[in-house]
Amino acid sequence: MTRSRILKAVAVLLMAIVAIGVAGFLWFAQPQPLLSEATVALASTPGATFQDQDGTLTYTPTAEPPTTGLILYPGGKVPPAAYAPAARAIAEAGYLTAIVDVPFNLAVFDIDAAQAVIEAHPEVTHWAVGGHSLGGSMAAQYAASHPGAVDGLVLWASYSAADLAPQQLSVGSVYGTLDGGVGSFSSPANLAKLGTDLTTTVIAGGNHEQMGCYTGQPNDPPATIPREEQQRQVVAATVALLERIGRP
Repeated sequence: MTRSRILKAVAVLLMAIVAIGVAGFLWFAQPQPLLSEATVALASTPGATFQDQDGTLTYTPTAEPPTTGLILYPGGKVPPAAYAPAARAIAEAGYLTAIVDVPFNLAVFDIDAAQAVIEAHPEVTHWAVGGHSLGGSMAAQYAASHPGAVDGLVLWASYSAADLAPQQLSVGSVYGTLDGGVGSFSSPANLAKLGTDLTTTVIAGGNHEQMGCYTGQPNDPPATIPREEQQRQVVAATVALLERIGRP
């Protein structure tokens, strides 16, 4: 075989490998299916105004201008809309709430997504970031790399790989007892990274996917409580955290 033919064969092989890799990634990144209550929540209510701002889903309280806000990062391969019902309920409690849109629904590709939301809302003087699963970990990474940018962190079935203790953030950790990641959420080593202002909410009978409104979470045991009850507890714990950081 001549040199030119060898080079052409190598080029074809490399192109095939790249194509297979891209196809494999796109297959892996297929989003989890949304439940109907997720899409229904993409609307305003008397208590909260909804806006889709270039993919970022924002809920603004109508009762009075908010001074405290929450930026949520979605879980891995979970569309932002899966967290719309919870976000709207949090906004109705008086807190601006935004769910960021990240490439391929994987927050690791846009850890700094919160920055644009913060810059767009100068009226908000106290911020928390947070999210579900991978989203929570990336929100923690944002807080770690932007000291002083936020006052709080909320972890929904998640943990921080970064040491946030020196920042003295107010942190809320929420997870279900049936979640396969409980060992990571509750390990002493990971808890030590969150500092001393930490409140943990453990939802009896809750699992991983009921932290949002989607389905198809791999290897997730069935929850033994209704999704509505798990969501209620998630919202209550998050509102308590926001109240803490917004208190004069």
